[in-house]
Amino acid sequence: MKHNRARHAGPSRAVIYVRISQDRTGAHLGVDRQREDCEALAEARGWEVVEVYVDNDLSAYSGKPRKDYRRMLADLELGTATVVIAWHTDRLHRSPTELEEYIDLSQRRGVDTHTCQAGELDLSTSSGRMTARIHGAVARHESEHKAERVARARLQKAKAGKFGGGLRPFGWGVPTGETRKKAAKGTDREIDVPVLDMNKLVPEEAAALDVGTDQILAGGSIRGWVRWLADKGLTSTTGKPIDHQAARDLLLRPRNAGIAVYRGEEIGKGAWEAAVDEPRFRAVVAILTNPSRVTTLGPTPKWFGSLIYECGHRGCGRPVTCTRTGGGNYPSYRCTDQHGGGRKAETLDRYIEDLLVERLSRDDAGELLAPAADGVDVAGLQVESEQIRRRLTDLAGMFGAGQIDMAQFTEGTDTARTQLEGVTSQLSRAAVKDPLVGLVGVPDVRKAWEALDLDRRRTVLRSLLRVILHKPRPGRMPDGGYFDYDAIETRWKR
Repeated sequence: MKHNRARHAGPSRAVIYVRISQDRTGAHLGVDRQREDCEALAEARGWEVVEVYVDNDLSAYSGKPRKDYRRMLADLELGTATVVIAWHTDRLHRSPTELEEYIDLSQRRGVDTHTCQAGELDLSTSSGRMTARIHGAVARHESEHKAERVARARLQKAKAGKFGGGLRPFGWGVPTGETRKKAAKGTDREIDVPVLDMNKLVPEEAAALDVGTDQILAGGSIRGWVRWLADKGLTSTTGKPIDHQAARDLLLRPRNAGIAVYRGEEIGKGAWEAAVDEPRFRAVVAILTNPSRVTTLGPTPKWFGSLIYECGHRGCGRPVTCTRTGGGNYPSYRCTDQHGGGRKAETLDRYIEDLLVERLSRDDAGELLAPAADGVDVAGLQVESEQIRRRLTDLAGMFGAGQIDMAQFTEGTDTARTQLEGVTSQLSRAAVKDPLVGLVGVPDVRKAWEALDLDRRRTVLRSLLRVILHKPRPGRMPDGGYFDYDAIETRWKR
């Protein structure tokens, strides 16, 4: 089908399209320079610029939607302009599909295309369209070649254990005393910024990673670590508060243990200082990725024994919760099936905590500690883990080179991953921390107990004592009070 170009009388109405694929500083310097050149071309040709479309930090090659580019096409369909000005053809398209759509629109609506660097694209002729397609193919090749170079450079860096670039990772980045130039965001001026050594640990952030690792290994929660980070005034490297998901991601990073990663796969040791040792890191990963682990955030527990104390009514055994129901004017522990009335929460919690502190203060408290994982050769397991991971990498390379088929590749990787899971499980077992550590053998158990947050106290309670609440006797007790301590049954788990 032949398209006829419309003829336009008088000054042509033009639109300008500018784009830069990477604007790391946010200063818009690239698009501003393109715009100036395009406006100068319009002025020289006597065209009236009716609109400027700007897509900043968007790649035409990536395939991501370009909002202003789509808006320009819609406006051209409506006859807004008859001329499109761009700095270069590769600013408009790096996708053959996009180019063909643009050619069809230009022919139907009689739109001329002019560029500051490549001249006019006459899309009304077969030779002009061929030229545009050649420009597009060359631009596509340049993008793909650049992507390959970047990927190779990143892989090389990762294999050498070097920092791959991007935002400063939480935990690393100590000023070297040197500075470099950087465009100030939103301006056209340059400022000096410190050069950071990404192999060196930032002391307070490294300590935070160590604390978070310890808390998880001792039975604590991510939520508890998030509160700890907020109390210490620690934020992400972009200055934002660290939420639950961000905190979990931080603890799951192989970088914490000095392990280099490329495209999600571990490829060896990094050149940076490790924040935690590998066995502890593997143990944290095992705990946080355990399918049976409760991951719902839910309401934060506010009472020591909530959902831990048990109802002692025959045949029940359900965990109790703390509420103000039943006409009481103070928080009480009650069975959700309303067995046996309520127990004043503050009195019951104080009694159970006193029991725990008293037991942990005895001379034989050391006998409560869980036995250490004997016979675990941590150093040997780490070497074996590294060898298995290297074998997985070699298998992938052999499959890619056609040296083994899919069946051989699948069988080999399945075997290696099963072996790796076993090694990781043993490393994890050697690193898990007994929640009683830090309480047994200290000079002042009461002081150490009060220094723990609620999550850690509840973990100790779960691991050490079973509390069963039976129906209390009515009226005044022999001690003159109204709380029936005899209705509280406790059973030591260790």
